[in-house]
This record gives sequence, structure tokens and C-alpha cells, in this order.
Amino acid sequence: MDLTYPPEAEGFRTEIRAWLEENLPAGWFDDDFEMGAADKQRFNQDWPTKLHSGGWICAAWPAEYGGKGLSTIENVVLAEEFAKAKAPMRADFFGDTLVGPTILQWGSEEQKQEFLPKILKGEMTWCQGFSEPDSGSDLASLKTSAVLDGDEWIINGQKVWTTQAQYADYCFLLARTDPEARSKGISYLLVPMKQDGIEVRGITQPDGTAEFNEVFFDGARCPKQNVVGGLNNGWVVANTTLSHERGMSATTGYRRFALELELMVAAARANGRIDDPLIRQGLARYHTKIQILRFNGLRSLTSTLNRSKDHGVAALGATNKMFWSEMHRDAMELALDIFGAAAMLIDTAPASGSWPGVMRGHGRNGYEVSPMMSAFFFSRSETIWGGTAEIQRNIVGEKVLGLPREPKPSSA
Repeated sequence: MDLTYPPEAEGFRTEIRAWLEENLPAGWFDDDFEMGAADKQRFNQDWPTKLHSGGWICAAWPAEYGGKGLSTIENVVLAEEFAKAKAPMRADFFGDTLVGPTILQWGSEEQKQEFLPKILKGEMTWCQGFSEPDSGSDLASLKTSAVLDGDEWIINGQKVWTTQAQYADYCFLLARTDPEARSKGISYLLVPMKQDGIEVRGITQPDGTAEFNEVFFDGARCPKQNVVGGLNNGWVVANTTLSHERGMSATTGYRRFALELELMVAAARANGRIDDPLIRQGLARYHTKIQILRFNGLRSLTSTLNRSKDHGVAALGATNKMFWSEMHRDAMELALDIFGAAAMLIDTAPASGSWPGVMRGHGRNGYEVSPMMSAFFFSRSETIWGGTAEIQRNIVGEKVLGLPREPKPSSA
């Protein structure tokens, strides 16, 4: 594993840093920098326009589709510099990171021309319609059906845990188009969400957020030409989407956890828990695992740059997903130990800083939780979404270690 980047990548790093220093608010890099509510709102409104004018949104896309055509290493450097500066990239995860690259790889030229410019400009929002009530880890058993009726697909079924479905314009959906086949009978459809025949029901979480949804399809319609990658080839196409979900932020993902660790150490010092040897041991363990995650990210980057076909290296995506999600679950239990029972009380909930990645709700029945508690609640889901820890172990066991496939329940 080579920890040095080529000279041209370091030159590009200097260019990005200069752009950030020029375009971020004055004082952004100062240790005591803070923005008031009005300044923060104005920044959030103006920043996407600045990103677009700089060409940093979907910069790895080919120039003919609005990107800069960045190489893999340049795109990594871009992500690293934005992460170091704590500067937000546009947060359209489903469009920019999942369905956009999938359309680039598998879509027809007509699909690329129709959807990619709208994704790039932020004119179209997306949700992911994969999981079903009885088809989560065993996704190939999904039952949502799409039947061709003239120039349209008629869709019936149910999806669950569909993040941001209440806001989405489109859903990239897996549906069964051949009832006689299993994984080879599934197609990948781009389905308009704003229509009769689609009902979205929010699933309220303990902290009051409702980003997850149930989605019911009852005679919903989708244009015939909105199949991506060919009829009944959706399983292969979906694995491309999942590889983007599980392999993103290889060299930057650890920074989120490093920021959390800083908050936990500061809280332990403030309330005296830092003197507890078990707390100190837990913090040291978290630091060690964050560094392991960092180096495994560099291994994944090396594998990508070398286009390695080695199963042991290729399985790093599954290993990393399993590792960081379980690491973070344990770390948030440590955070509860640090903050103590007061973390659960509305009148004494600690200020606990701006926790990375937290989407705070307004609580339930007027009972608002702290940012730390919101992070704790969300950590419970991380071993599930994007591929459960159990499935990641199956991938490593079967594809790397050569163990027998997991036995299926008997039909008898």
C-alpha cells in the first residue's frame, strides 16, 4: 500500500484548498469560528450555487454530462480537502452518489440526457426502493411487481425503510418483471413519485425524525423506456448502486468518527468521567478502531487504483461496512456511559456539540432529545442499512474464506 499521492494529485489538492479559502466565509478556518442562525441559513442557500459554479458537484462525471472528468485519485483528493475544511458537499446522496453513477454506467443515452443534467443541477430528488417487509437481507425474494401495459409499466407492491421518499421526485426501484425467475427476473426502474397510485407513510423514530418511510404502489405507472440496464438485469445493475453506497468515502469516512471522539473526550473531561479507567480504555479503543478504518480505506483506494481482482481485497467493502457500523454502535454506547442518565432528560440534556451526521427531530410529545442521543438512536440502524452486518459476514465467509453457503430454511 502506497501512502503517497502522485505530484499531479498534490497540485490538484492545492487548487481545491485555494478555492475553498476564497469561497468559504471569512474566519471559517479559525478555531473559534461560529455562524449565527441567519448567517447559517444564508450560507446554506448560497453554497450549492458556489459549488456548481466551481464545478465541484459530481466532478468525477464526464465533461459531456456536466462533470470535470476527474480521475479516481483526483476525486479522492477533492473529497479529502472538503472533509479537512469541514466544508459541505451537496447532500443529494441518492442522486449524486447512487443513481447518477448507475445511470452513467448502465443507462441509455436517452436516459443520460434526460436525468443526469437534472441531478447535476439539483432539479430532481431521489429515493431508493429496494427493501420490502419480507425482503430485506434476502432482497432477491422481493415481490413488488411491474407488468407491461402498452408503453407503461404497472407497479404493485410495497417498499419499506425508503429514506426521503416524502420529498423525492423519482424512485430507483427494483421490481419483479419475470415472476418465474428469482434474481434474474428483476428490473431496475426509474419511477415518478408524484402520481396517483403511490402512497408514502412516514415511520417516526424515537427522536421525532421520520426520514424512513413505507411506500405503497397500487397501480402506479412508469414509462416503458425507464428500465436501466435492460429487462430482467436489475440485480446486476442494483449491485452497481450498492457498490457506490458501500464503497464511498474510503479515505474520508473516518473523519466523522474522529470528530465524534473529540466531542466525547471533551465531555468526559468536563464531567470528570475521564478519570474512570474503563472510560479511558473505551476512548482509546475507539481511537484505535478509527485508525484501523482509516488504513483500511487506504487499502480500498489502492485496490481501486490497481483495479485489483483479488477477492480478499475486493471484499474490503463488505469488511469495512461491517467494521465501522459495529464500531460506531459500540462507541455510542460508550457516549451514553460518558454523559450518563442526564443525556435522556429533557431539562438536563447536555449541549453535546454539533454531532456529525445528526438529523435532529423535535422529539415526540414535546420531549426533545440531545444531539448525542439522536446520534445514538441512528447508530442502531447503521448495522442494517446498506447491507446488514450478517450479510457482510456471509460475503466475506463465502467469497474470501471459501466457507459453505448459508443453509436455507427447509420448505418441508
